[in-house]
Amino acid sequence: MTASDRLSLLAAAGDQLPEDVGKAGPFGLLLIVLLLIATAFLVRSMTTHLKRIPQSFDEPRIVVPDTAEELLEERTPGEDVLDQLRRAPLAIEPPRPADDRPDDSSRS
Repeated sequence: MTASDRLSLLAAAGDQLPEDVGKAGPFGLLLIVLLLIATAFLVRSMTTHLKRIPQSFDEPRIVVPDTAEELLEERTPGEDVLDQLRRAPLAIEPPRPADDRPDDSSRS
């Protein structure tokens, strides 16, 4: 084999591509585009769901007055708690009988 034959053989081998080159290109591009479209729809759905979430999960403090006179009264900050305790008497511990209390003489 002469040098020119070797050069022509190397040039021909350089022009050929391996069998697996170029086969996955269009399919891979299609898959990436479909994934990007699905991601865009998921982001859009998530933002609409996040807009529906309230700013705070604390229950609103709405006080419904018992009478019309209470609508016009100005309330001090502690009155709401006292009214709630008055409406739920079981939340307040009843006074203990005198015999259940410890004696002051036993402390010394």
